[in-house]
Amino acid sequence: MDTTELLKKVRKIEIKTKGLSNHIFSGEYHSAFKGRGMSFSEVREYTFGDDVRTIDWNVTARFSHPYVKVFEEERELTVMLLVDISKSALFGSVQQTKRDLITEICAVLSFSAIHNHDKVGVVFFSNGIEKYIPPKKGSSHTLRIIRDLLSMEATRPGTDIAAALRFFNNAVKKKSIVFLLSDFFADGYEDALQIVARKHDLIGIHVYDPHEKELPAVGLVKMMDAETGETLWLDTLDAQVRKKYAAQFQQHVQYCRNAFTRSGASLISIRTDEDYVRILQGFFVRRI
Repeated sequence: MDTTELLKKVRKIEIKTKGLSNHIFSGEYHSAFKGRGMSFSEVREYTFGDDVRTIDWNVTARFSHPYVKVFEEERELTVMLLVDISKSALFGSVQQTKRDLITEICAVLSFSAIHNHDKVGVVFFSNGIEKYIPPKKGSSHTLRIIRDLLSMEATRPGTDIAAALRFFNNAVKKKSIVFLLSDFFADGYEDALQIVARKHDLIGIHVYDPHEKELPAVGLVKMMDAETGETLWLDTLDAQVRKKYAAQFQQHVQYCRNAFTRSGASLISIRTDEDYVRILQGFFVRRI
């Protein structure tokens, strides 16, 4: 992609997603996340109706009278995007590829954060860390993120979600809102997921194509693994082949759901032919 074409794509994404962010997501984003970032302010004596979970047991023991911790809303949040750019994300059988959808969602989230005066940063990963953009404010910073979302390519095959989570946990110490965007064709990331979810507000966004869920019955098809380049032929008219294919996808989805449930993190699934605006809005509203 040459510079002129890249700039045209950046501008197109900016116009579409900035409008969505300003006119649709700004209220939902603010309500869903503002107020969830709380910092310790002081302690005071317990009064009837206070949440017992806020009791400071050390101070209470010292004065033999219950005291509670008082928190105040942090004025500024940090939003981190952990973006899977592995080659499997280049697949798409309908309007757009998984990578296209991930790019749009990241742009919307970035503009929503900037609109609410928050910082945004990105970790691009495949089978390792491809690039890290530290969190900053400002529209020019967001446009840099969009440019990289459009132009970044994986330099190694495979997907290592655990490595991305570990890198983020070491690089960003402040409690953050973390969006992990991937097709999640990986395993072995449960422990890293739990560690990040203990400290940060972690939301997974599982992006998938309808033909990954179910094979169309169109005859003999040559399939290629985007990560390894390996190919095989499948007879899609064979009902057993389609059944096994669908079962493998469901197994993959269930693994992902179980990992997020056990870690206490949230998970959203969005198909490439679905209205991601409606799905994200619904998720934000449920968090209010």
